[in-house]
Amino acid sequence: MASAGHVVVLGNEKGGSGKSTTAMHLFVALARQGYRIGAMDLDLRQQSFFRYLENRRAYAERKSAPLLMPEQAAVAPSDAALRAEADAQDRARLRETVAGLRERCDFVIIDCPGSHSVLSQQAHAEADTLITPLNDSLIDFDLLARVDPATGKVLGPSIYAEMVWRGRQMRAEAGRRPSDWVVMRNRMATLDARNKRRVGGMLAELSKRIGFRVAPGFSERVIFREMFLQGLTLLDIRAEGADQPLSMSHVAARQEVRELLRTLALPGVGETV
Repeated sequence: MASAGHVVVLGNEKGGSGKSTTAMHLFVALARQGYRIGAMDLDLRQQSFFRYLENRRAYAERKSAPLLMPEQAAVAPSDAALRAEADAQDRARLRETVAGLRERCDFVIIDCPGSHSVLSQQAHAEADTLITPLNDSLIDFDLLARVDPATGKVLGPSIYAEMVWRGRQMRAEAGRRPSDWVVMRNRMATLDARNKRRVGGMLAELSKRIGFRVAPGFSERVIFREMFLQGLTLLDIRAEGADQPLSMSHVAARQEVRELLRTLALPGVGETV
């Protein structure tokens, strides 16, 4: 088992990148290997990760299915009148909640909102592993880096990369090791090879400059959207109590999950899911 509750943060300041889907599949993959999982959802409005888990709990009760569940924890936002005081309280509450989960769980998975917030910034400072799902497009790449429109050359880090850098500074000031930052290429097009190569080349260049690894992500599949309402993942199909048939698309998608686990190389974790 992992020790000291390894913290995995899903972060990206753009919505719709696949953070919650990735968080859910990562939770099930780790839980199926016997790890104790803590879960947090810092998107205080949409709560997509926790809604996914809520649907999962309802499905398990409806079908009498023994589906694995994590230990969930939430952070109540401060109601202090002064902004600085509220920010300090939010940071302290998040640190305290994460510390508690670290003591009880092998892995803590934190899903961040698709926007900047104090809680998200603090979560990035807590991350032992930071996963940034990124739709494979130049629009999404703009969150990581500024690109010269004439030459296509990477000019430097952009808004989200700068937030990651601040999180790393906070870890360094606390005497902690740097986060292992993994950018996960989601929804890669199968037909637009030129765009795929262009984004891939820019990611390779930027990764050397600001220090992240690139991981293969999940393809665009209808099954990911369909399973949300049932609270299921690809790894639950044909598990006890889950009655969906297993198709070739499911098999291919499962392989994507295995490849992600292999690339993440989380402490003590195998690829079997």
